[in-house]
Amino acid sequence: MKSTSTVLVVVFIVLAILHQDQWNWDNADLVFGFMPVGLAYHAAYSVAAAIFWAIVLKLAWPAALENWADSEEDGAKEDAKEDAKEDADSSAS
Repeated sequence: MKSTSTVLVVVFIVLAILHQDQWNWDNADLVFGFMPVGLAYHAAYSVAAAIFWAIVLKLAWPAALENWADSEEDGAKEDAKEDAKEDADSSAS
């Protein structure tokens, strides 16, 4: 897991550096005949960033912590049901 985290951090840093696309500022060329190069670059960058973050979520999501929180929540729901049942029983008497 340590090497995976290192790779994800390195890719994040590379994406952060690539986001500063100063080389496209003065480029007036069009992509597909209508889209400025800078806009096309940022469209491609946005797709790459979305894919990267999807991979990060898949690989680095704390599933064990989420499972623990869900089990605690389920226990709280059961306690609330028992309390409601006790309240209903005591008001019926």
